[in-house]
Amino acid sequence: MEPATIITAATAIAVGLILAAAGLGSALAWGIISSKTLEGISRQPEMRPQLLTNTFLFGGLMESFPFIVLALSLWFIIANPFLG
Repeated sequence: MEPATIITAATAIAVGLILAAAGLGSALAWGIISSKTLEGISRQPEMRPQLLTNTFLFGGLMESFPFIVLALSLWFIIANPFLG
C-alpha cells in the first residue's frame, strides 16, 4: 500500500475515536452537571433560579468543547497536515 493511503486510513480512525471521546465526555459532563443541579435544588429550593442559571452557563461552556474538537477533526480530514 502507498504511504498516503495508510496515513489517510489512520487519520480517519483517529478522527472517529476523537469524535467518539468528545461525545462521550460531553454526555458524561451533562449528566454530572444535571445531577449536581438537582441535588443543589433539593437541598436549597430557594436557590433554584441561580442554580439553573449556572447550569445553563456551564453547560454552554462545556458544549463548546465538542464543537472545537469537531472543527479540529474536519481540519484533519479536509486539509490533512500529515500528507504534506
